[in-house]
Amino acid sequence: MPSDRIRKLNDQFRSTLSGGMVALTEGISCLCSTLKFEILCEVQCYNKFDKGNDPYGEHDFGSFKHPIAGKIFWKIDYYNLDMKYHSEDPADPRKTKRVLTIMLAEEY
Repeated sequence: MPSDRIRKLNDQFRSTLSGGMVALTEGISCLCSTLKFEILCEVQCYNKFDKGNDPYGEHDFGSFKHPIAGKIFWKIDYYNLDMKYHSEDPADPRKTKRVLTIMLAEEY
């Protein structure tokens, strides 16, 4: 199933931060390096997926509470290789560039 392949690719990318681009919003970028490191580690280890935050089983969104920074959202989006349009097939890494965006919840 495509969603199984997408989930595997998303988990691999998110856990290694390799195979795509990582974007930090201004709110995350302004945090000290220690907090940014803690947040990145939490995103990489995230495994609290359920029907509420992962209705399609693709592991492309998550949220958690950081004790200092507050509520954090992260989201994986799929673009074509030119980064101009959405990918026509997110299950195919030859046609897809993944972008992981990490943000403070209030920036959403």
